[in-house]
Amino acid sequence: MFGKIATFSVRFRWLIIIAWIVAVPLLNHYLPSITSVSKTDNSQFLPKNSPTQEAVNLESVFQGKSTVGRGIIVASRASGPLTPADQTAIEQVAQTVRHDKDVSVVRNLGVSKDGQAVQLFVGFSGSGFGNESTDFVNQVRAQLKQAAPPGLQFNFTGQIPQAVDADKANSHGRNSTEIYTVILIIVLLLVVFRAALAPIITLVPAMLALLVSQPLIAESSKAGVQVSPITEILLIVLILGAGTDYGLFLVFRMREELRKGFQPKEAVVKALSRVGESITFSAATVASALLCLLLASFGIYSGLGPALAIGLGVMLLAALTFLPATLAILGRSVYWPSKTAKRELKIGLWGRLADWAIERPWLTLTVGMVIFFGLSLGVIGYKTVGFTNSTTTTTNDSSIGQNVIATHFPVASTNPADVLFVFSRSIWNNLSVVQKADQQLVASSQFKAVSGPFNVNGLTITPEQLAAAHARGGTGPLAQTESQFISPDGKTVRFEVVIKAGAPGSSAALNATPAIRSTITGIANHVGASQAQLYGQDSSAYDISHVANSDLKHIIPLVLIVIAVLLAIMLRSLVAPWYLIVTVGLSYLASLGFAMIVFVHIGGDDGLNFVLPFMMFVFSMALGEDYNILVMSRIREEAEAKVTLKSAVAKAVGITGTTVTSAGLILAGTFAIFGLEGGSRQFQEIGYAIAFGILLDTFFVRTLFVPAIVALLGRWNWWPGALYRRSS
Repeated sequence: MFGKIATFSVRFRWLIIIAWIVAVPLLNHYLPSITSVSKTDNSQFLPKNSPTQEAVNLESVFQGKSTVGRGIIVASRASGPLTPADQTAIEQVAQTVRHDKDVSVVRNLGVSKDGQAVQLFVGFSGSGFGNESTDFVNQVRAQLKQAAPPGLQFNFTGQIPQAVDADKANSHGRNSTEIYTVILIIVLLLVVFRAALAPIITLVPAMLALLVSQPLIAESSKAGVQVSPITEILLIVLILGAGTDYGLFLVFRMREELRKGFQPKEAVVKALSRVGESITFSAATVASALLCLLLASFGIYSGLGPALAIGLGVMLLAALTFLPATLAILGRSVYWPSKTAKRELKIGLWGRLADWAIERPWLTLTVGMVIFFGLSLGVIGYKTVGFTNSTTTTTNDSSIGQNVIATHFPVASTNPADVLFVFSRSIWNNLSVVQKADQQLVASSQFKAVSGPFNVNGLTITPEQLAAAHARGGTGPLAQTESQFISPDGKTVRFEVVIKAGAPGSSAALNATPAIRSTITGIANHVGASQAQLYGQDSSAYDISHVANSDLKHIIPLVLIVIAVLLAIMLRSLVAPWYLIVTVGLSYLASLGFAMIVFVHIGGDDGLNFVLPFMMFVFSMALGEDYNILVMSRIREEAEAKVTLKSAVAKAVGITGTTVTSAGLILAGTFAIFGLEGGSRQFQEIGYAIAFGILLDTFFVRTLFVPAIVALLGRWNWWPGALYRRSS
């Protein structure tokens, strides 16, 4: 089949190249951009039946809009207390923002004790898609800048502004990642090929695939595929990294065929006939693992899978069509000034190392197990923390706003949590139940501040005063308090609380969520509320972490089964898939231990970002099997030539060693750049840990550990295939 594909690509080479080049501007013109459909708030990826989403629905009764996102406008004067002109400006800002179509509520949270700052809570009812939330935040900030009198500083911080600022940093990270990845790939390929054109020819299909896949993924969002900022960056890393790997496989093999004496077009056909299966199964392995994520409950995962699978599918198509067509046109000039004349193949360093491992299989396996076990000890004390929107930058508006709040409101929170009680009947006929709920929340040891219908901005209100104000139906502070904390139908009551366990976004605050929810449920039962929910940054992070960890438990076995089946088909063996999966699994545990050692035990983080174990598993397992497929398929090819298995292993590793190590360096380098330029600590963890796993897999597992196992098993590697029967 791959011989026919190769023949087609060579024969219609000019048509194929023109089609790919024309596709880029057409798709990017007529389809949406990937950034325009990217969601910036991670809580939007939770399933609809999660407590966080249920809380969002309960809040929708206020102002007739749901508060999907939230922010804090903080106004401060460094030179002294706020002036009457400042207060007037702040009130004007509140009124201006309140009239925005995407704002569900604006609440004054009060003046600081030093009189130098005021906080305004802003509820945002927009969908939270990248462009919409960015436009909203930019618009509010423009209004603040225009309204500020001399000496008064406005900052917009909190959940949505932080997400927008993080996305801006991530956008810079996306651009930097792409630029530095291209530079890294070109430099490494120049070293590997020692040729002028080969690096560019290897990289161009990946660049084309990236440009084509982005609008296709954006279009797929109309069918329900959810896109996040991490999807955008990982797409760059995966396509440029894995795509260059596929190019390496083919370009290296073509040079090998040229050195056997074939003419360029024949060499292209021969090369693709041989490595086409490896490339296709490599892409299929990664894509299948990613598509397993469709079963995930967490939207980032379920959207990440099909999005990256689309990218890989486009990359595979480019590798099987555009690259062979280009190679057929350029021929030997691809490798200039390197020589491609006919000559004997050299086994080289990697062949000698494989030969050493084959002669000493037990020693190799023992050393490997010591390395794996030692690094895996780092998993002791394993714990995860939530996915925040914080960035490594402290100069953006939201970070400055957080610092202002920390200075002037030492007991406040940039993201106060909401406690919501729903009653079966209007509470206006029985305000005592609301008062009981308020008293029990205040008495709870889990909150350091509580605001509600009877206690707001330091003002204590009696049930009688609130009931009288409601009966009059007038305006003023009490009426405003009523609309802030009691729904129009009188059945839902909101309290704002500041959690005592830790600062917003901290591991302590996140882990306190179950106990707080239990307390709230107990209070609801005591006062006769039919429903009760907690909604805030930390409860959302807890739900995200819980759902993500649950996905990890039930998707891992499925990914293992899918990869095992594909390996069995590819290698015509029921034995080899098992030890290949085990070796990558050991590499995964070692890499996870490495991440814990670097970031938690030494780095002092509260825990690993919850998404890291999942990402590491999917990418380490799937991409690790990429190299397994290349090496094992070449071992099988050499073994079919009726040489001894040890000779086949040494020759296969010797020939593919440079390809595998080059591909591993490129892929690890792209993930390292992702960590360096991603814009946040969580991206650093993901990038560096996966890069380490790929290097461990490349330089030890694939080149030494696997050859040693193959040598020990002998013909049983191929059971029950034809090679097993022929060798018996």
